[in-house]
Amino acid sequence: MNAPYRQPVAIALEFDGNNAPRVTAKGRGEVAAKILETAREHDVPVEENMILAEALSAVELDDQIPEPLYQAVAQVIAFVLSLRDTAQDRAHQDLVRQAPAPQETTG
Repeated sequence: MNAPYRQPVAIALEFDGNNAPRVTAKGRGEVAAKILETAREHDVPVEENMILAEALSAVELDDQIPEPLYQAVAQVIAFVLSLRDTAQDRAHQDLVRQAPAPQETTG
């Protein structure tokens, strides 16, 4: 017997660093595709985790995530922050490489 087909789901979270993350967008099918498209257009990292997305889809918009999901969401946030830090390190290295060498002056 085949498992029932479930449309893809996408969830957007906002985390201010002080409170539990909030669900700021969620949807299935075309709405999920639009959430993902918007995220990619704005260079927002996307983590694919179907089980977590399904669990978060039960959270109402603008509600904080429930405590039982804290650890799983914390792992995603840590992953996203590590990506951001890596990208910032690369950008800094590129700037250092592109900076002109100091000119020697004789005095």
